[in-house]
Amino acid sequence: MIDENDKKSEIMNLIGYGLAKFDLFFTKEFGYNTKTSFNKYIVQLGLANTEKSVSNRQDSFDPYFDNGRKGWWQRSQRQHIKLFIDSLFGSENVNSFANIVKLFIKDFNPKIIIETLQVQPIVKSKFKQLQETGKEAEFFFMSNYKDIQSFENGNIEDARHWGDGYDFQINLNNKFLLAEVKGIRNKSGAIRMTQNEFYKAKEYKNDYYLVIISNLSKTPKMNVFENPLMKIEFNKKEIKSIQLNYHSNYMQWN
Repeated sequence: MIDENDKKSEIMNLIGYGLAKFDLFFTKEFGYNTKTSFNKYIVQLGLANTEKSVSNRQDSFDPYFDNGRKGWWQRSQRQHIKLFIDSLFGSENVNSFANIVKLFIKDFNPKIIIETLQVQPIVKSKFKQLQETGKEAEFFFMSNYKDIQSFENGNIEDARHWGDGYDFQINLNNKFLLAEVKGIRNKSGAIRMTQNEFYKAKEYKNDYYLVIISNLSKTPKMNVFENPLMKIEFNKKEIKSIQLNYHSNYMQWN
């Protein structure tokens, strides 16, 4: 479950991204012609403690856009967040992106009165994706996997769509390694492996890596476990679920 501070951080990342990418065109979508007035509005909504913190969030995204502002690189690692937002909403214009931010604000506090446009189903689906720590962690890994010594000379291949017990294959000159990525918003917490992931780790042993991206809400860190079943204790938990399917009658198809 995402707590209130994590939700605030997600919205502030979207706001920082919007300000860095669209500048005053973004603030005008909320009815404000200056960043000062817009920043005050964000503080009034309870999303930020100070107007300066709104400006700082934009600063952290400025280096990733050709907007004439350098921002600051050293305070926070936002590249994976920028790439993650790009993957979901990078093709949106300022009007539709601002509407998405408004949706997040209303989800954070339904009592806030803010006008939004009709929501397309695909936007709702992307909305859910942005709230998943696993997706954010995967984008951080893709941006930084070469910082892991075992992977530094390899090329990454995305295997997430196959659902075969690992997220990425790292191709080296004479071998391959498998990587499963998990995300945790804070510095501590439990992670879960599916049966498929567990069996794949058991099969590939030292060629299977579990990478835990911790502290996603602030400064992410990669925790790397080669042959994770030998280094982390996992307890088996059986979860029963009922899946409903709907079948048509037998029909003749043209």
